[in-house]
Amino acid sequence: MTFEWNFILRIFVAGILGGLIGLEREFRSKEAGVRTHFIVALGSALFMLISQYAFSGRFDAARVAAQVVSGIGFIGAGVIIFQKNVVRGVTTAAGLWVAAAIGLACGAEMYSVAIAAMLMTILVLETMHVIARNYGEKDLSITLSPISNDELIGIMKALQEKGAETVSFTLEGGVASIKMRVKQKDYAAMIDKVLSFSKGLKVEID
Repeated sequence: MTFEWNFILRIFVAGILGGLIGLEREFRSKEAGVRTHFIVALGSALFMLISQYAFSGRFDAARVAAQVVSGIGFIGAGVIIFQKNVVRGVTTAAGLWVAAAIGLACGAEMYSVAIAAMLMTILVLETMHVIARNYGEKDLSITLSPISNDELIGIMKALQEKGAETVSFTLEGGVASIKMRVKQKDYAAMIDKVLSFSKGLKVEID
């Protein structure tokens, strides 16, 4: 009985640690959150227990656990999105991969290593989020119609004066497509500027 409770403790700790990483992802509205990370970490711990104890003396004890490392890639690939020439979800996929590793560590009763890995993962995610928010840049894609050449030039000049950097623009048939790069911290304010400069025009922002 004590042995079984020890197993339950391992998968429980794995689920909690994985869920904490998922909580950070949930706060950022990412593709995989608490539930996904919790289940991945718990499942990995369970696979480790199966690998260690279910086939002892008969098969390679590491075989089942080894398949988790490659198998988690299928779930990770599911949260990666390629949209408009931008790849999204890679960090979340990496988080799932780490959650699986944490689960394996808990299944092997390596709690201190698992906790350290969880803390370091959350620390890096949060630190980089703060840095990116304050110093990072983000692309702003704008479509304006109907618009003339003079109106487009005027709007672009006004946005550049507010700190936006023009990456590319096209004007065809009265429809202008502008791609600009702005500071992440100024992204919402820049959208307000676009709307204020584009009264009377149809505006699409991505």
